[in-house]
Amino acid sequence: MLAGIDEMSASARMNQYERGKHEPDFSMVVRIARTLNMPTAYFYTEDDDEAKLLRWFYRLSTDEREKLMQRIENERL
Repeated sequence: MLAGIDEMSASARMNQYERGKHEPDFSMVVRIARTLNMPTAYFYTEDDDEAKLLRWFYRLSTDEREKLMQRIENERL
């Protein structure tokens, strides 16, 4: 599997994570996030709107991020 989980145990392991029976350690979350092209922080937020913002921001180019950050800064002043 792309996240480095053995194929034989991947389904059962992911099922345990989804059901809350076990929690992946941080290094596993990092690997899963990279595989899914998501920010690691996405998996730790409890707010759906924050999760959306994290996902959208993560997928912006560096230039788009800088422009967005500048716009937010200017509007806050």
